[in-house]
Amino acid sequence: MGREAQSARLSQVLDGLERGRGAVVEIAGEPGAGKTQLACWLAEQAGRRGLPVIWARAPRSGEGPFLVFRDAAERTGAAEASEASEASDPATWYELIRQRAAGGVLLVDELHRADPSSLELALRLIRSLSSSAPSPSPFVLVLAHRPRQSPPALLEALDLGVRTAGIVRVEAGPMDVAAVAALLDRWRRPVPVVGYGAGAPDAAMAPAYALPGGTGASAAVLHAASKGLPGYLRLLVAAGFDAGLWPDRAGGDEDCLLREAAPLLAELGALSGPARAAARAAAVLGGTFRPADAARIAGLGAREGLAACAELVRADLVRPAGHGQRLAFRHPVVGQVAHADCELPFLLDAHRRALRMAAERGAPAVERARHAEHLVHTDGAAAARVLAEGAAEAVTRAPAIAARWLRLALDALPARGREVEERAAWELARCRALIASGHLREARALAHDLLAEGGPRPADPRPAGRAGGGGARLTPRLLLRAYAVCADAERLLCRYEEAEAIARTGMALLPRPLPAVLSPEATELIYEYGLVHVLRGTHDRIRPLLREAARARTEAGPSASAALGVLIAFCDVFSGDIARGAPEVTRCAALVDALPDGVAGHTPDVLALLGCAELYLERFPDARRHLQRGLDAATGGTQKHIRAHQLLGLTMIDQWAGRLDEAERRAAEAEELARAVGAPDVVTLATAMRAMTLVWARGRRYAGEAVALAARAVDVAALGRGWWATSAISLLAHAQLLGGDATGCLRTLLDGGGGAGLPQVQPAFRPSLLALMATAALAGGDDVGAEGLLADAEADAGRLGLPLQWACVHRAGAQLRSARGEHAGALELFERAAEGFRGGGLPVQHAWTLIAAAPATAVVRGPGAALDVLARAESLARSCGAALAVEETERVRGRLSADTGPGLGAHPSAAPRVADRPSSDPRAVDLWSALSEREREVADLAAAGLRSRQIAERLFLSHRTVDSHLGSAYRKLGVSSRTALARALGPAVPG
Repeated sequence: MGREAQSARLSQVLDGLERGRGAVVEIAGEPGAGKTQLACWLAEQAGRRGLPVIWARAPRSGEGPFLVFRDAAERTGAAEASEASEASDPATWYELIRQRAAGGVLLVDELHRADPSSLELALRLIRSLSSSAPSPSPFVLVLAHRPRQSPPALLEALDLGVRTAGIVRVEAGPMDVAAVAALLDRWRRPVPVVGYGAGAPDAAMAPAYALPGGTGASAAVLHAASKGLPGYLRLLVAAGFDAGLWPDRAGGDEDCLLREAAPLLAELGALSGPARAAARAAAVLGGTFRPADAARIAGLGAREGLAACAELVRADLVRPAGHGQRLAFRHPVVGQVAHADCELPFLLDAHRRALRMAAERGAPAVERARHAEHLVHTDGAAAARVLAEGAAEAVTRAPAIAARWLRLALDALPARGREVEERAAWELARCRALIASGHLREARALAHDLLAEGGPRPADPRPAGRAGGGGARLTPRLLLRAYAVCADAERLLCRYEEAEAIARTGMALLPRPLPAVLSPEATELIYEYGLVHVLRGTHDRIRPLLREAARARTEAGPSASAALGVLIAFCDVFSGDIARGAPEVTRCAALVDALPDGVAGHTPDVLALLGCAELYLERFPDARRHLQRGLDAATGGTQKHIRAHQLLGLTMIDQWAGRLDEAERRAAEAEELARAVGAPDVVTLATAMRAMTLVWARGRRYAGEAVALAARAVDVAALGRGWWATSAISLLAHAQLLGGDATGCLRTLLDGGGGAGLPQVQPAFRPSLLALMATAALAGGDDVGAEGLLADAEADAGRLGLPLQWACVHRAGAQLRSARGEHAGALELFERAAEGFRGGGLPVQHAWTLIAAAPATAVVRGPGAALDVLARAESLARSCGAALAVEETERVRGRLSADTGPGLGAHPSAAPRVADRPSSDPRAVDLWSALSEREREVADLAAAGLRSRQIAERLFLSHRTVDSHLGSAYRKLGVSSRTALARALGPAVPG
C-alpha cells in the first residue's frame, strides 16, 4: 500500500530471475517503515510465479554460529544443515545456501542483528551475487535491515554494490497522506493472510486484519503523528488515537496498544536489566531527557546509568535530541509503550521521584502535572492542586489534557469546607477546557449542573444533577462566570435563543449603569453576551452596552480590553458603520498585534473576529494575517470550533484571491471540524463555501451538482437564524446564478434576505448582493426590476464607500446599460469594475468582468479589442484554475466569431457586426434598436431557425427565460412567428 515504485522495482528483479539472472536486493528503512511487508509482498509474487522462497531471520538471542541461516536450512529439510552446523564450516554453509536457494528467492530479515558468522556468510553471498560474472545457479538474495543498527562492514558492502550497480536498493521511506488514508481504509476491512514461503514470518508480519480500537482523526493528522511510517500508524490506531492528547499519549486504549506492540516489546525485552530500567525511567520523564535524570529515576549509579543509556542508543530505541547531551525516544509512541509496560510499584515510585526532581528545579506546572496525574490517588489534595495549576498552563495548547487533569483533580479534592469554592472554580475551568477541545455537549451539561446547584436557574435548565461530586454553591463572581461559560457552550452548539436567554439572566446580576471597574468575570459575561448577539445578527441591540463596558476599566488585563474593542469594531463594520468601525479596527489590530501568542491564545475568538472585520473592510492581507495567526494557535485538538471559523474566513479570502484548490481544502476541513463539535450552522456555511468553490473550479458541467450541494446545506438551516444562515444563503444565490438559474437566485435572496431591500443580510455586503439580484433580474428580462435594485445597490455602496462593493455595483450597471444598447457607457462601467477587482486582488472576478465586457468592447472598439480582452480574461482564469471562467471565455469568443464571420481570429481589425452599423433598411434598424441586448441575441438565433431549447442551451439560459425574451421581442416588433421575425428584421439580422 503506497509502495508502487518499490513494488515495481521488485517485480523487475523477479523478471530477471525468470530470465536466469540473479540479484541482491537491499530493503532499508527506519523501524516501522514496512520493510518486512515489502519482503512479504515480494515472497507472495515469487510464489505466484512458482519460484521457491526461503526465509531467514536474525534471532534476538541464541548461541552458535550461522544462527540466521541455520533455522532456514532446517525448515527446507536440508540434511546437510546439521553436518555444516557441527563443523561450523563457512565454505560448507556457503555451498549449502547457494544450492537450496538456487532458482528462487532467499529473504533475510533483520540482518542488522546478525551474529558475526552469519554476517560473514551474508557478505560472501553479496560479493558473489553482485559480481558481473554469470552464475550457474542464480537466485535473488533479499536483505532487510535498519541502517542505523547495521554493522559498518555490511553498510560498506551494500553501498559499494549500489554504486557499482550490482545491488538493487529499495528504500522503505515514509508514506504520503494519500497512502495513509488508503491504508486506514484497508484496515477497516479484513484481508485474508496468505502464505509467503518456507519460514515466512507469522500472521502478525503479514497484511493486517482490521485493528481493534479506532480513531476519528483525519489521515493528515495521523500521517503527521506517525511520520508516515506504517508500523507507528498501526500503534496509534490501536491505541484509539486522540489528536488532543498527542504527543503526551496516543490514546486511551493502553491494553490494545500493548497487544499491537509485540515486536516493540520484544526489542525492549532484549535489553539488559539496567537498560530496561533506564528505558522505563525515560518513559516516565517523557519528551527529551538527560541520561543523569534517567539514571536517578531508575535508581542506577551515574556510570551504570550512562552505560544503560548508551545501550539504548545502540539499540536505536533512543536517539540524541538537540544539544546538551539530551536524548529522546526514536518516536513518541515507543516511549508510551515502554511506559504502559511498567509495573505499578515502579511507576508510582518513578513518578514521585520525577515530581520531586521537577519541583526542585522550578519546572513549569505542566511538567509537574504530568507526574502528578499518576499520583493523584495516593498523594491526594497536593497532587490535585499541581494538576489544576498544570491545567491552567496547558488549556491554550492542549485543552483535552487540561480537562483530563481537572477531572482527576476534582476526583481527589474533598467536597467540603474551603475546598467547595475551589472545586467550583475547577469545574468551570474544566468546562472551558472541554469547550476548547470540542466536547461542547459535555461542557454544556456540566455548566447547566453548576448553575442548577449554584444559583438561580437559567432559562430552560436541565434537571439538577451532581457537579462532579456536587454540593458546590457558587460565589457571586463564579456565578457570573458560570453564566458566561454556559452561554458560550450553547452559542457554539448554535442554540442562539438559549444562549441569549442564559447570558441575559446573568447580565441581570450586574448593576446598571455598569461600575467604573469591571471584574474579570463581569467582563467575560459581557463579551459572551455580545458574541451571542453577533451570531444572531442582532448587533444593534448590543452596541450601547458594549460601548458602556469599553468606557469602564477592566481587571481582566489588556487581552480582555482588546477583545471588547475588537467586538465593538466588528459590530460597527458588520452594521455598515464604516466611518466609525474602520479606525477602530485599525486601533484594535495594533493592540492585538502587540499581544504575545500565549496571551492572544486565551481569547481565540478575537483573532477570528478581527480577521472577519478586516475581511468586511476589504483589508485582505491583514485579515489573512490575523486569521492565520489564530489558526496556528488552534493546532491539533485545540479550539476546534474557532479553528473552523478561521478556516472559513481563509476560505473566502482564498476563493477571492483565486486559490481555488486551497479554498476547497480549507472548506472541507472546516466542515469536518464543525461536524465533529456538533455546530450545524457552521457546517451549513462551510458546505456552501465548498459548493461555491466547486462551481468556479469545475465549470458548468459540475455546476448543477455543486448548486444541489449548497441547496441541501441551506435547506437544513432555518431562515433568519442569523449570520451563518444568511451568509450561506448568499453563497447559494451566487452559485445558482453562475449555474444559469436566475429565477432561483432571486427567490433564494428574497426568501433568505428578508424580502425587498434584503434587510437581514450583512449591510457590509448588501450592495454586492443587490447588484447580484439586479443581474439575475436582467437575465430574466426584467429591466425595470433590475434598474430599481441597482439604484438601491448604488445608494448602499455610496454609504459604505468600499471599492469592491462598488465594483460589483458598477458591473451590474454595465450589464444593464449593455442590455439597453448603451455600449459606450456600459464599457466605461465595465472598465471601472474590472480595475476595482484588479486592485483588490480578486483575479477570478476580474476575469469574469472582462468576459462580460467583451461584447461591449467589440461594439465600441472593434472585435480585435474584444479578442484581446478575452485573452486577458482567459489567462487570468487559467492561472487560478477557474474552469467556469475559461468556459465562459470560449463561449463569448465563439459568439463574437459567429457575429463577425470566420475571419475574426485572423483579422483583429474586422468590421463591427451588421446589427451595430447603419443598415440599408432604416425600418429594420429602428426595430432592431428597440430590442435589449439579450432580446437581440435570442431574436438572432430564433430568426436563424433555432428552437427555444436550442437557444437556451446555446446561451446557458432556462427554456422559460428564452420564451420570455422571445415574447418581448415579438411584442416590440409586432410579429407572431419566427418567419415574421426574420422578415421584420430583414438584412439587419446578424449573419
